[in-house]
Amino acid sequence: MTAPLKNAEIKEMPSTEPHRMKGTMMDGVKALQRTPELKGGTQADKRTEIASYFTNTFDTYTSLFDCLVDDNAFYQKSIALRHPLIFYFGHTATFFINKLLLAKLIPERIDAHMESIFAIGVDEMSWDDLDDKNYDWPSVPEVRQYRAKVRAKVLNVINTQALSLPIDWESPWWPIVMGIEHERIHLETSSVLIRQHDLARVQIQPQWPACPDTSDAPKNTLITVPAGEVNIGKAFDDAYYGWDNEYGERRTEVAEFKASEYLVSNNEFLEFVDAGGYEQDSFWSEEGTSWKQFTKAKHPAFWRWHKAWHLRLMTQEMPMPWDWPAEVNYHEASAFCEWKSAQMGQQIRLPSEDEWHRLCAHANVKEVGVDVANANLHLDHYASSTPVNRFKQGDFYDVVGNVWQWTQTPIYPLDNFKVHPLYDDFTTPTFDGQHNLMKGGSWISAGNEARLSARYAFRRHFSQHAGFRYIASDEKVNDPNPYYESDRLLSEYAEFHFGDTWYGVENFPKALADIALAANKGKPAGKALDLGCACGRASFELAREFDKVDGIDFSANFTRLGAVMAEQGAVRYALTEEGELVSYHTRTLQELGLKDFAQRVSFHQGDACNLKPQFAGYDLVLAANLIDRLYQPSVFLKDIAKRINSGGLLILASPYTWLEEHTPKEEWIGGYKKDGENYTTLDGLKDQLSNHFRLVSEPQKVPFVIRETQHKFQHTLSELTIWERLPR
Repeated sequence: MTAPLKNAEIKEMPSTEPHRMKGTMMDGVKALQRTPELKGGTQADKRTEIASYFTNTFDTYTSLFDCLVDDNAFYQKSIALRHPLIFYFGHTATFFINKLLLAKLIPERIDAHMESIFAIGVDEMSWDDLDDKNYDWPSVPEVRQYRAKVRAKVLNVINTQALSLPIDWESPWWPIVMGIEHERIHLETSSVLIRQHDLARVQIQPQWPACPDTSDAPKNTLITVPAGEVNIGKAFDDAYYGWDNEYGERRTEVAEFKASEYLVSNNEFLEFVDAGGYEQDSFWSEEGTSWKQFTKAKHPAFWRWHKAWHLRLMTQEMPMPWDWPAEVNYHEASAFCEWKSAQMGQQIRLPSEDEWHRLCAHANVKEVGVDVANANLHLDHYASSTPVNRFKQGDFYDVVGNVWQWTQTPIYPLDNFKVHPLYDDFTTPTFDGQHNLMKGGSWISAGNEARLSARYAFRRHFSQHAGFRYIASDEKVNDPNPYYESDRLLSEYAEFHFGDTWYGVENFPKALADIALAANKGKPAGKALDLGCACGRASFELAREFDKVDGIDFSANFTRLGAVMAEQGAVRYALTEEGELVSYHTRTLQELGLKDFAQRVSFHQGDACNLKPQFAGYDLVLAANLIDRLYQPSVFLKDIAKRINSGGLLILASPYTWLEEHTPKEEWIGGYKKDGENYTTLDGLKDQLSNHFRLVSEPQKVPFVIRETQHKFQHTLSELTIWERLPR
């Protein structure tokens, strides 16, 4: 292990100005450092490099929000499906704290309120609550001060955390790099939101200059790409950081095809617009037609008409640069290809992910090094697109860079895919057949985003800095299965909640809900909270009597399955029988007698130790098999009292299997010697809850059985206690 950096060395890291890469072409735009290699070099140099990579990223992201004209612009939504920009200003900083706390690299929070309201809500999931009345946003100066504290905290971790190379999935440094790469993603997505903001709410900034160059658009031609083998996926000991979806293997033979020399320019896309392409449903998929009819789209989202066509950039509008790439969503790109097929009399379509990699290999595209890129990437050139004939790569232009390129491939898990335990919901929510891969990166893509192995996907109707190139091929592409059915733990819990009973032991979530409802008889039944709800069976059971039930779990994968059950009335999952053999099961609310109560239940991802403020006013809270999995259970016990109405019930159930991998030993509620005597968890609960609750009855043991395979079952006893909230 290497010695920590001296404090003086940390202070010398750049505080406000991003690092300029060698050879940067413009004086205004500030290029971004490349994602660090995590194997080689000395430990001291690697510590310094990661510190610099962090400050370069953090400060660039902070400066992006200087493009807003005033503080009021932070609080007005750019689009309805996103939070206002104040959320994103705080979100990336709270991500650092939440992940470092989860990884036990820091002992406590900086600001619990900010770290709850800024934690979740970055996708338009049906169970995300984007209702403004639920958020008491802090002021912009308060968030700036918070970001400064986070910056100092992360630098201190980098300064003091023991470092051993290589840095891999198991390294305590992985969440540090994860936080940096996460902020680089939001550098891009926040720039899109600023671009979608009311033009009166943004201002031109010299450090974010647009390209001034435009001319006549080149005529696109098709160039042959020979057949060849493509290998996708990186090894788990790869030298560079990757998100979970990049790891694994896929090997395939790609047939010969022809690809457009250039990305589709605004001028080429204008032909489609002028030909009435938006009015002809025959060019559009059923999903695309629904989007088009809903939005009443007649042209790309960033096109503006003021007596002539103009293009909205991040902070300004300019007369239409016809030789720049057309920026569209997947539906528009796909419809253009259908129209182009009719015009050319041959099959024109978007490339698959495999075909994009084959194009990269044929064009001899390499990873961008430390010098200025021969591509519009990393902010090496401008804070905007550039002409489609500016950056030549092999026989083609913009194989990487300028704008993302839509593919026809929905994102899918590679063979041997697995999730990282610190971010189990980074990709798995997108394995739904509704998120298509984009390749190549845009002008602001940096770090991991700009690597060839990157696999980012968005919903097909979303606008990004994204365009497309088309290919001509009669080859039918069979997309891989986009659904991820090998999450063994999720399948086990789906069966545990909605499946069969075993060895005469009653379904555990239902048993707990029955006990809770019996204990609550004669009491108010307005709102209930199922905390640590997992897949949500107890939430549905509580809804038999309660008007509204919130199910909250730390795992988005669990709450997502519960939300699917609530919305569709059924879930399907695969159970391991033995080895690689599985059986498939479908469970429905109808067969469980719970269909009529689904509309009363809503699911949310959340941290039991730091719940959002709106989760309050409950008549009953059920926390099942939760307390011994929390990183700060005493914080949870203290906080939950203020969320329960006077006379309301708190029902705790746990086998008390305290493990340091989940809860630091100093945070255990019980299960150890105190003053030489046994101190049980029940003793600890009595001590911590007595100021606000009274124990209603003696504890009882509730058994449960979890099926792992057809020959292996786990039998456990959970101790259940019922506590009544004392008058306030």
